[in-house]
Amino acid sequence: MARQPRRPPGRHGEVHHPDKSSGNGTVGTLVRGRLRADYFQGDLSGGNVIVNINHYPPCPNPDKALGQPPHCDRNLLTLLLPGAVNGLEVSYNGDWIKVDPAPGTFIVNFGQQLEVVTNGVLKSIEHRVMLNARLARTSVATFIMPTPDCLISPAEEFVSEENPSSYRTTMFRDFMRIYNVVKLGSSLNLTTNLKKVQEAI
Repeated sequence: MARQPRRPPGRHGEVHHPDKSSGNGTVGTLVRGRLRADYFQGDLSGGNVIVNINHYPPCPNPDKALGQPPHCDRNLLTLLLPGAVNGLEVSYNGDWIKVDPAPGTFIVNFGQQLEVVTNGVLKSIEHRVMLNARLARTSVATFIMPTPDCLISPAEEFVSEENPSSYRTTMFRDFMRIYNVVKLGSSLNLTTNLKKVQEAI
């Protein structure tokens, strides 16, 4: 499949914003009862908060192009305001499932660093963006990032004799340097395996 440019000139914005309270509250709700309330304060969520505004114009041949290739988010957590036009798809049981946006709601994507922290209890899900033949689509994604020097490993609350650590401790800067996100194709699970990425660091 061909791919439209991910950042067409004049159609993509990126804003670094320091407010991460909404994301921290969301993460805390997800793991309530397993981790202490302040676990995600500090370096784990103390990096840049990046806001991407993505605009996908109508495509005359949407079956032959992708707005975004299959990938998992490399950060801690992503809050997505999807807009009114469908386009987001997630991988599930060997198929692509369309996400039907509900008005006034956010979509929460677990980043790969959250997968590591929870020792795989919360998985970072592969997703992609399809295009529309008639309608333009605009989405706003907020990425909550660890600091570059943050050492990320499974929290001890998610590790036991019955459930040993599945991920090694890595510095976020090294993870970002090694990780390769873009692999095009129509089949699922084409992104770099998280554990293999860690082995390469």
